[in-house]
Amino acid sequence: MNSLLSNVDPRVKEILQKELIRQQNTLSLIPSENYASKAVLEAQGSVLSNKYAEGYPGKRYYQGCQFVDEIEELSIQRAKKLFKCEHANVQVHSGTQANMAVYQALLEPGETILSLGLAEGGHLSHGGKGTFPYKYYHIVNYGLDKASERFDYEEIRQIANKSHPRLIIVGTSAYPRRIDFLAWKEIAEEVGAYLLADMAHLIGLIAAGVHPDPVPYVDIVTATTQKTLRGPRGGLILCRKKFASLIDRAVFPAIQGGPFMHTIAAKSVCFKEAKEPGFKDYQKQVLSNAKILAKVLKERGFRLISGGTDNHLLLIDVFSKGMSGDKAANLLEEAGIIVNKNSIPFDTRSPFSPSGIRLGTPAITTRGMKESEIKIIGEWVSEILLQPEDKILRKRIREKVKEICEKFPIYK
Repeated sequence: MNSLLSNVDPRVKEILQKELIRQQNTLSLIPSENYASKAVLEAQGSVLSNKYAEGYPGKRYYQGCQFVDEIEELSIQRAKKLFKCEHANVQVHSGTQANMAVYQALLEPGETILSLGLAEGGHLSHGGKGTFPYKYYHIVNYGLDKASERFDYEEIRQIANKSHPRLIIVGTSAYPRRIDFLAWKEIAEEVGAYLLADMAHLIGLIAAGVHPDPVPYVDIVTATTQKTLRGPRGGLILCRKKFASLIDRAVFPAIQGGPFMHTIAAKSVCFKEAKEPGFKDYQKQVLSNAKILAKVLKERGFRLISGGTDNHLLLIDVFSKGMSGDKAANLLEEAGIIVNKNSIPFDTRSPFSPSGIRLGTPAITTRGMKESEIKIIGEWVSEILLQPEDKILRKRIREKVKEICEKFPIYK
């Protein structure tokens, strides 16, 4: 296939090769990035790319769907077994579209959604300005406790009682602490709201049993398959049986047309991989690496949001060191260390030039790096950010980054 692409479209082949080299020779500390296995990539690049399959298994609008029905049924059953849930929709294309489907299934226009504010670690698809839910629903935000930078469940309860939401979303893109799903369930029941857990980031940790499981406590779980789950880029919805038909109709025909059967096959592969014993060991290492990284940065004087991490990510206040998050991310990228700029709780700066950066350990753990390597990487991050004018330092660390990357290739 590679030689064929070289002949058919050498320009695309050239760009793909450059991206492979970039991934191989840099350290991805973006917590929402990971490396899918070769098996996942093979399934996603399969002949299923050729097949149209609107509808659901046994109820398609096209002929010739007997084998794609098998693939989707397999994927559904594997997801249900992995997450011990009553129903799974594997057709949804992304995490954001998964959330859109939930809104479509459960809400009428104008009803209230209670979600975490964007600056406090929420996600655009939970009702950020300029988004679909912001336009069609009434969005009310809860935040974090200013001192602890964690959820204040009593304050959230008060906001819920005042705003009377139809749907409460517990889900974050930059919250480094464990989530108490029982507390959320109690709040939702008190105000008569549906409860949605957006576990786009945490779903791999949940699958491995190293993070509390939302399935017993919430009505619906949405997730992505490409982050900690190490699958293809795609979405996933888990729900109770009573919501199954509502969710399925909301995905198709309400917000999507034909499913990506090649991606569904790749999802099925990643669900199988997540059931293997080594996957739990991997997720434990992700958590251990994140704690080591946090420890190194704290020892070097950086302020970590909430004081540390319980999961795969950490959020660092770099503005207290005299720089913006975008500048910090650019400096690190010069040295081959890839992070993303990120707002921090109560941030007064623009999202395009915020006060923080977000780091995570899923991708470097997939490469096989452990505590000793993480300590070195933490020191590199610290040195670069504490000496922002030293271009020679960044060049020297860039060479060291290449050396460590060669020892831990992304694909062997």
